[in-house]
Amino acid sequence: MVEVSESSVVMDLHALGDAGHAAVIRLNRPDQLNPIDDEVLDRLDDQIDAVEADPSVRAVLVTGNGRAFSAGGDMKKYVELQRDAVAFPAFVSHLHRTFGRLRALRVPVVALVNGVTAAGGLELILNCDFAIVAESAKVGDGHLNFGQMGGGGVLTLLPRAIGKARAIELLLSGRFLSAAETVEWGLASRCVPDGDLLAAGLDFASEVASKSPLAVANAKQVVHQLWSDNCSIDAGLRFELERDAYYCLTSHDAPEGLQAFSEKRPPRFTGA
Repeated sequence: MVEVSESSVVMDLHALGDAGHAAVIRLNRPDQLNPIDDEVLDRLDDQIDAVEADPSVRAVLVTGNGRAFSAGGDMKKYVELQRDAVAFPAFVSHLHRTFGRLRALRVPVVALVNGVTAAGGLELILNCDFAIVAESAKVGDGHLNFGQMGGGGVLTLLPRAIGKARAIELLLSGRFLSAAETVEWGLASRCVPDGDLLAAGLDFASEVASKSPLAVANAKQVVHQLWSDNCSIDAGLRFELERDAYYCLTSHDAPEGLQAFSEKRPPRFTGA
């Protein structure tokens, strides 16, 4: 059951059997297409704090209530905000910090894209580990359609996600991709019927919950760091070797997985 709340961002926990929970974080201003402002970022920060404090959470699913994932920044507030040489850069920095926390979480973060997505909404997707889109979703940048330009991360992250040529086409044209195109262009892993979106996210969370939490956290961190640093293959392999060796030689879960395999039983991972 979705939490009934006046908060702009709400979270509810879904049990994953005995393996923990999936935290479903929902942007909750559906009448305004879930715009992003400082208050929303503060509430999102609060929910990320709650996830970090709860070891039972094995995955985070981010979505929007209503017919939009997020249409981006609050354009009405921008009229005044963009005249303030202190407040406007501070807001964009706030967005960078808060969205960046999703990349740094120890658990996977999946965007469940349920409808209209633009500008800051696209930047939110790009800070998740991957996305699943509903068939009705429409995804684009759209900044230039209103005389704006990206500043919340789209100009940095989109070319890395889908390649420079497609990123520039999407940015400069201002057009929106269909759900099928979003998958084809590499912005989402797959497309599902609208009614199956949450179930698809929970199915993935259940798969992850059967894994070692420590191994999941390490694998995610290595991938993100190498991707963000744009490391050479040689540098990446060195870093991967160091983290892999440390995990395998010092953790409980690595030998436990091997022992469980040899004894033909389910592993008993502790996250240590």
